[in-house]
Amino acid sequence: MKVVYFLVAILALTSCVASAYDPSPLQDFCVALNDTKNAVFVNGKICKDPKLVKAEDFFRHVEPGNTSNPLGAQVTQVFVDQLPGLNTLGVSLARIDFAPKGLNPPHIHHRGTEILIVIEGTLYVGFVTSNQDNNRLFTKVLNKGDVFVFPIGLIHFQLNVGYGNAIAIAGLSSQSPGTITIANTLFNATPPISTEVLTKAFQVDKSTIAYLQKQFWYNNNN
Repeated sequence: MKVVYFLVAILALTSCVASAYDPSPLQDFCVALNDTKNAVFVNGKICKDPKLVKAEDFFRHVEPGNTSNPLGAQVTQVFVDQLPGLNTLGVSLARIDFAPKGLNPPHIHHRGTEILIVIEGTLYVGFVTSNQDNNRLFTKVLNKGDVFVFPIGLIHFQLNVGYGNAIAIAGLSSQSPGTITIANTLFNATPPISTEVLTKAFQVDKSTIAYLQKQFWYNNNN
């Protein structure tokens, strides 16, 4: 009978251990450091003394973005770096302004799902599934009041296909969802990614890659 109780206890302990997991990362990396005197970054932000918290910690005014740039679109982030009160709450948002034909180029949020609502204008939006799902493209034309979801970690984009300006608000399921713009990352890395890697990956010659690496890749996130 003691053996049975022992086995039950082991199974219960195993179940508890199996259910534990690390929290989702809130920054690109966090290198372990035993010397706490030189520790700087944590997975998230250090919390402010609750007695010192004020309403301004939860407030931010968002101005329209300047769309006078090569992409014709500007993303104004309201992540934890811009709004400290978001720390530990697991949400954030962004305002996206589009000039006519403006593009928020293909990018991913590696730490958060995005839900987008169109406030003004008409947007052509879409995302691409993973290799496992054969890279299927899902697209939709959105008008004022329409909502669309971009699953976490998948490449997605928004293009203004209307004749006037457009505005959208994006909600994200992380206080620091991260943004990786595909073209910028591949062709504007520091130091540059090996030409051999890029020519084989894109099935093009070296001159094409050299041309792309010389371009000015604008970052439309601020």
